[in-house]
Amino acid sequence: MKLNHLNLTVTDVGAAKDFLMNYFGLKLGGERGRSFAALFDDNGMVLTLMKGKEVNYPATFHIGFGQESEEKVNEMYKRLVDDGFSATSPERAHAWTFYVEAPGGFTVEVMA
Repeated sequence: MKLNHLNLTVTDVGAAKDFLMNYFGLKLGGERGRSFAALFDDNGMVLTLMKGKEVNYPATFHIGFGQESEEKVNEMYKRLVDDGFSATSPERAHAWTFYVEAPGGFTVEVMA
């Protein structure tokens, strides 16, 4: 059995979609106006984004994207910070990792 899809409620579908496509390589599968988008990863998993007025995920909630090396994590960190996103500094935890606040009201972990 494999995970087929995951749905995130976000405050701004367009901004969240663009963020995930630009930085994490997800591909657009389809969308309905500004209220819904379906994104695919390289393995066929679908991440759907649905518009919500409020987003209240628990503090520890996040989605994660693995990178092939610590150098790639550092490059991603620099790119996101240079582009104005709020991110924690990379650190050694369960992996070489950092967290970034994504547009739309959710957190993304980047790790290797």
